[in-house]
Amino acid sequence: MNETQTEAIQEEAAAAAAQGKDLHALVRDITLRALSRRSLSVGEIMDVVRAVTEGVSLGLGRRTGEVKNAAREALSGLDEAVKKTAEATKLAAQQLVAQGKEFGEQDLKPAIDELKQVEEAFLATVAKVTEAAGGRIKEEFASQISHARRSGTDSGRVIADTVAEFNQRVGVAVKGGATQSASAALAMTQRLTLLASGILAGMSDALHEKASGGEKKAP
Repeated sequence: MNETQTEAIQEEAAAAAAQGKDLHALVRDITLRALSRRSLSVGEIMDVVRAVTEGVSLGLGRRTGEVKNAAREALSGLDEAVKKTAEATKLAAQQLVAQGKEFGEQDLKPAIDELKQVEEAFLATVAKVTEAAGGRIKEEFASQISHARRSGTDSGRVIADTVAEFNQRVGVAVKGGATQSASAALAMTQRLTLLASGILAGMSDALHEKASGGEKKAP
């Protein structure tokens, strides 16, 4: 993600946080739109999470009064977006397994293994950004992140279910045949992340339509 894209995300998130209305939905939608425009590798996901969190921190810094509820809403909005990313990855993996005969489920294992890192990377990224912000923003986000680590996140639960399902399928596949080459696994990971971003774009559009009052009427 280039500097211009990062700044655009930061500015949008900052404006959302500063105005203070329905921050959960605004943060979720900003994050989903940004994620759906790139391949869903851990690095790309965290670049977006970082940019959104930086923008939110800037916006909350412009507020007067408490920011506890805003910190909770922002973190839950990010969590929902990351959860949708995990759901999109799961759907993409299922589609590829159903369609492909030239590869096995084991070719998806590197991508599924990478998915395991997402929940902690997400929380660690938010913690690092908000710690740098300092003051009440640091304090409130630290409290929310601590709670999330104790109780778990929605994204973490979806990720755990996805990893468990595919580890089980991979185990059966490996016992039943030879593991494919590293190049095949890399190609599969690339296909998976691109397909997942397309699925996520559809999810994002559906949420936007719902928030706007339903399906558009035909002309």
